[in-house]
Amino acid sequence: MYIIAGLGNPGSRYEKTRHNCGFEAIDLLAERCGISLKDRKFKSLCGNGVIDGQKVLLMKPLTYMNLSGEAVQAAAAFYKIDPAKELIVLYDDISLEPGQLRVRAKGSAGGHNGIRSIIRMLGTEQFLRVKIGTGAKPADMDLADYVLGRIPLSERADMAAAFDRASKAAVDLVTEPLDRVMNEYNRKIEKVPEA
Repeated sequence: MYIIAGLGNPGSRYEKTRHNCGFEAIDLLAERCGISLKDRKFKSLCGNGVIDGQKVLLMKPLTYMNLSGEAVQAAAAFYKIDPAKELIVLYDDISLEPGQLRVRAKGSAGGHNGIRSIIRMLGTEQFLRVKIGTGAKPADMDLADYVLGRIPLSERADMAAAFDRASKAAVDLVTEPLDRVMNEYNRKIEKVPEA
């Protein structure tokens, strides 16, 4: 059993913002795998399905970003999963250029409040992550304003491609060895040409 959580904030106010990259990627994953995200449980919008013979729970925590761990921990405890092997979290990362991905098996929160909450609630830094780059904030801008800001038109093509690749990376983490997935998705991708 795998739990795949895409992080974000619920409500139309936060749609298309940098902090909702995880929601965007999990929506594409649900579409790709024919899983409907319509169940409300574990303080989340969820859908159960199968990826290559493996049972999965896709989830979008509705707790708001800073309390994401409450939702993830509730699901992890219910299904009695091993987070190090069976939890995959998709989320935004300002340390990566817009549209770039980074797959990791563990690590600190790196200043991300959603990941900090998950680490605190699970009591471990060991769980699979797919980080989606949003670029560094401008020096004169508040971090909260930046991550809660909408993705600019100039970056949307790169970000849409990143959401698609992140959803594929999540599938591959279920079906392929970790080192192979990291080799595939951690390499730098060229920008999408502007139309």
